[in-house]
Amino acid sequence: MNRRHQSVTIAQASLASPTLARLAQLGRESTRRLDAIKPMLPEAIRPCVKAGPIDNSVWCLLADNAAVASKLRQFLPHMQAELSARGVEVTAIRIRVSGSR
Repeated sequence: MNRRHQSVTIAQASLASPTLARLAQLGRESTRRLDAIKPMLPEAIRPCVKAGPIDNSVWCLLADNAAVASKLRQFLPHMQAELSARGVEVTAIRIRVSGSR
């Protein structure tokens, strides 16, 4: 069978590749972490924050602009405490400006 012309979904591809499966798992975990801390953020900036990559015990949040990033930095101790209370080991949270808008 010639797979070159068959399209597969991301879910199907991740089942066939351990690397893709791990990447998908990290993406889901990052989203769960964001869902856990979003309620503590001011409502106005919630849509401006995206889940970023996880590298070992360092998690990255993506901010739409520098003002949002600055506000997020004020909440870092509270975010880490909330994640720790939920049993998530995070030694650091990095804030990056994504510049997507």
